[in-house]
Amino acid sequence: MLNLSKNGCSVWVASSSVGLLTPTAIALGKFDGVHLGHQRVIQPVLHTDDQLSVTSSPQSKEKQEYIYSTVVTFDPHPQEFFTGQPRTLLTPLDEKVQQLRSLGVEQLVLLPFDKELSALTPEEFVQKILVQQLRCQQISIGQDFCFGEKRSGTAKDLQLIAAKHNIPVTIVPLQTYTGNSPTESSCVSTNSTQDARISTSLIRQTLEQGDIENANLLLGRPYTLLGVVVQGQQLGRTIGFPTANLQLPKEKFLPRQGVYAVRVFILSETSDIVSSESLGVMNIGNRPTVNGTYSSAEVHLFDWSGDLYGKKLAVELVKFLRPEQKFASLEALKTQIQLDCVIAKEILNSEWEQ
Repeated sequence: MLNLSKNGCSVWVASSSVGLLTPTAIALGKFDGVHLGHQRVIQPVLHTDDQLSVTSSPQSKEKQEYIYSTVVTFDPHPQEFFTGQPRTLLTPLDEKVQQLRSLGVEQLVLLPFDKELSALTPEEFVQKILVQQLRCQQISIGQDFCFGEKRSGTAKDLQLIAAKHNIPVTIVPLQTYTGNSPTESSCVSTNSTQDARISTSLIRQTLEQGDIENANLLLGRPYTLLGVVVQGQQLGRTIGFPTANLQLPKEKFLPRQGVYAVRVFILSETSDIVSSESLGVMNIGNRPTVNGTYSSAEVHLFDWSGDLYGKKLAVELVKFLRPEQKFASLEALKTQIQLDCVIAKEILNSEWEQ
C-alpha cells in the first residue's frame, strides 16, 4: 500500500526536500488519529468536483497548474523529539496513509522534525518550508495550531505571515463532542467526553479506560489494530479456541488490557482490499493464566477455519467486554472464553441489525 519511492495507487509520501509534488494546498498539523477534528481541517484542501472539472488529473495541466491536496505533518512527533522518549501513536504511518487516502488526500509530506526545524522562527518556517519547498497555494489549520521556535507562532500569526505571500489560510474552529455528533466551538472544555474538545489526547484517554464506543465516535470510525499474523504459543487451539497472534507496529497505541468484541477483516496480499471478514473476540494483554511475560494481541474468529499465518488483518474494536484476569486453570479460562463469545456475538449481531 505504501511506497516511499514512487507514486502508486495510494498516497504519495515524501519528505520536505525529496520527491515532492508541487504546488500544494496543505493541511498542516500532527494529525495522529486522523479523527473528526483533523478531518475538518483537511477538508478545505481536498479537490471538489468543480476543481476537478477544470483539471481532472495531475496530467491535465493545459488550463492551470495542478495543485496537489497535501497533508503536512512531522516525523518524529514533536513530543518525541523534545522528550527523547518514544511515543505510541493512534495511527502509525501505514494506517495514517490509509486513512488519508480514504479522505481523498493525494500527498503526505513528513517534515523531519529535528533541531534545525524546531529552531525556525515562524517567518522562516513559512518562507523556507511552505513557500520555497512546498510551493504552497492554500493552507488549512486548526484554531489551536502553533508553530515555529518554542511554539511562538499562532494560527493568527500564520494567517498574517502567509498573507504577505498571497497565501490564504483557513482557520478551522475547534470541534467539540456533544452527544453523538461533533460541533464547532471557540473554547476548550475537558469536563467530560460528552462536552469536550475532540483531540488525540482525549481519544487516548477513552481508549485507556476501555471506553471504545466514545473513542470510535471521536475518531469517526472504529479504532483499528492493523498487523500481520505470526506464530504464537498455540495454546488457544488446545482449549478449542484457536487465536491469531497479531504482530503490531511497535509504536501502535494499545487500549486497556482485556477482552473485546471485534470485527476482523482479512486483507489481500497485494493491497488493502478486504478479501473476507469475520466477527470475533480479541484479548489484549499479558495472558496471566499461562504466565505470559509480554503483551500480545490475539483474536479468535467465529466460524473460521483456515491458515491465517502471514495474513494481514484489520481488527476493529467494537466493545470492551472485561478486564484481563488470571484463572485458576485452563478449564476455567475456557469456560470464560465461551461466555465471552456468547456476549460478543449478541453485541455484534445486534449492532449489525441496527
